[in-house]
Amino acid sequence: MIRLLGVFLWIVPATIWFGGRMIWAVFRGSADVRCICRESPRGWARQLLRLSGVDVVFENLDVIDSERPQVLVANHSSWYDVLALVSVPGTSLFVAKKELSKIPIFGRAIGGCGHIFIDRQDRNAAVQSLGAARELLEKESPTIIMFPEGTRTRTGELQSFKKGAFVLAIQTGVEVVPGAIIGSRDVMRKGSLRIRPGTITVRFGAPIPVEGLGWDDRNQLTERARAAVRDLQADVTRSDREHT
Repeated sequence: MIRLLGVFLWIVPATIWFGGRMIWAVFRGSADVRCICRESPRGWARQLLRLSGVDVVFENLDVIDSERPQVLVANHSSWYDVLALVSVPGTSLFVAKKELSKIPIFGRAIGGCGHIFIDRQDRNAAVQSLGAARELLEKESPTIIMFPEGTRTRTGELQSFKKGAFVLAIQTGVEVVPGAIIGSRDVMRKGSLRIRPGTITVRFGAPIPVEGLGWDDRNQLTERARAAVRDLQADVTRSDREHT
């Protein structure tokens, strides 16, 4: 309870500070806007993780290539999944549910920095959002981070994957990187406000190439990526660790 109270007391002023910096940089068209948009969320996440008593460990981090675009897909069971992935190297952009855009300051800040909101209830709007992601992948070299389950799992079991991330990868010719987030559900579960200290492990798998794949291959790619994430969750090997 004390840890939760501390997080609540900290999160509002911290969001105003870090989010305000991002909004101001975007509004001014600052020369270092990309740096601010990258480092402010990381600073916000690091402080929140520290206050929560949570460490993040990356495994096989070298598969993330900050010099070329990638689509990173991962399982989703906790709000802390996002905090863990914020520190992925290079320029990382999230595809998030539209509801997050309505959060005061936070929503405007992450939207202004290029993160993409998707309306899961409106298929046409969702297609437009994926089109915006495609433009970013074609013009820049970000890591687009998506949670293909679509929502957090309550049980911890890996749910079926939606196809949007994989259609995006096929359309742009960008490889898919599977990732397994392990331990975040122990920190904070869906439907609960209790925060437990602990360690979150983010384990990356070998990139899945999409060269030669077309529209008819989207289901196969979706299942291949889901199987890769499932295998990463089951793999108990610990190697090549790096702390945030």
